[in-house]
Amino acid sequence: MPKPRLRRRLPKMPIAEVNVLPYIDVMLVLLVIFMVTAPILTQGVDVELPEVTSEPIEAQPEQEPLVVSLNAQGEYFIELGADSDQALPLDEVIEQVARFKRQNPDIPVLVRGDRRVPYGDVVILMSRLQGAGVTQVGLISRPPEQP
Repeated sequence: MPKPRLRRRLPKMPIAEVNVLPYIDVMLVLLVIFMVTAPILTQGVDVELPEVTSEPIEAQPEQEPLVVSLNAQGEYFIELGADSDQALPLDEVIEQVARFKRQNPDIPVLVRGDRRVPYGDVVILMSRLQGAGVTQVGLISRPPEQP
């Protein structure tokens, strides 16, 4: 009877590939976390908007608008970035808006005025914005609630 041949076993070579499946799982979890927390992180000033029926403004999706708010106490706010909850004097608001417009002339400027603010204060704000080089200003409102 012939002798069976003995095969020599080679040592196992380490696999030189990166296993990406755990990374994909981590990325999907992070994506879900960011999708849930992003709406929560939206900051703003408490302003009671007037209710009117109007057509929405066509905004460019990649361009975040510069929002100037005027609350019921007559305080001005610029809502772009993290410091949107700090009240500013009107002259400083106009100066910052002018600086933003010089850096990015296509940035849309919107005014959010509380319904309890006198109409004249909103007109003064819009006039000062026009003097700062803002040629088009949008007014933010909310649709009336249906009974």
